[in-house]
Amino acid sequence: MGLFRRNKKLSTDTSANGVKLITAMKPKDVISEQFRTIRTNIDFSSVDRQLKTILFTSSDVSEGKSTISANTAVTWAQQGKKVLFVDADLRRPTLHTTFGLNNTQGLSTILTQNLDFHDHVYDSGVENLSIITSGPVPPNPAELLNSNRMKALVTQMQEEYDLVVLDVPPLLSVTDTQVLASSADGVILVVRQGAAQQAAVKRSVELLEMVHANLLGYVLNDVAPKNGYGYGYGYGYGYE
Repeated sequence: MGLFRRNKKLSTDTSANGVKLITAMKPKDVISEQFRTIRTNIDFSSVDRQLKTILFTSSDVSEGKSTISANTAVTWAQQGKKVLFVDADLRRPTLHTTFGLNNTQGLSTILTQNLDFHDHVYDSGVENLSIITSGPVPPNPAELLNSNRMKALVTQMQEEYDLVVLDVPPLLSVTDTQVLASSADGVILVVRQGAAQQAAVKRSVELLEMVHANLLGYVLNDVAPKNGYGYGYGYGYGYE
């Protein structure tokens, strides 16, 4: 039986610059409803294929993929699914900060030391949602994420959870994400309005297509609707 750790508190930063866990802290907020809409659209985007592993990525850094993946993972857990959220961004991890967790061990140590992942699963503080943090930044993140050990680990996670959500590195920054994306049931591309370059988004889509990844759609982040900060979900890019 693995050690199941409980964190002490959740982040309460719900500012416009970083809506951290608003779905957990303010589930009735209009932004929380937008995340539930994203969840529903993802669920319906692959009706003929069961989604067991979903990757959230972006073209470049600072587009909000970690905030969006965290809040969407919370909404799946609130729906009653047993969810494991994994910080697989081994270069710029943020999950431990968002959930107020210790990051001395995590995915990197599980892979490098061939540890039982159950011993490094944290209770998120949200019912049905468990967490594996990144662990210390390793010298060889690409090799770890693309290893047979990582593939076997994800397979084991799929057998024990209804849904495994992975926050992975940006596509254009490193090579880590493509191999993971090719074996995932679905990929969501986060695009920050006003920040992402059209050419970069188009290239990201091409990279996913090259490995035959199942691109479910994109989340348009930092939209400015009439009522303030928001998100939009869609498919298709309009960058021809």
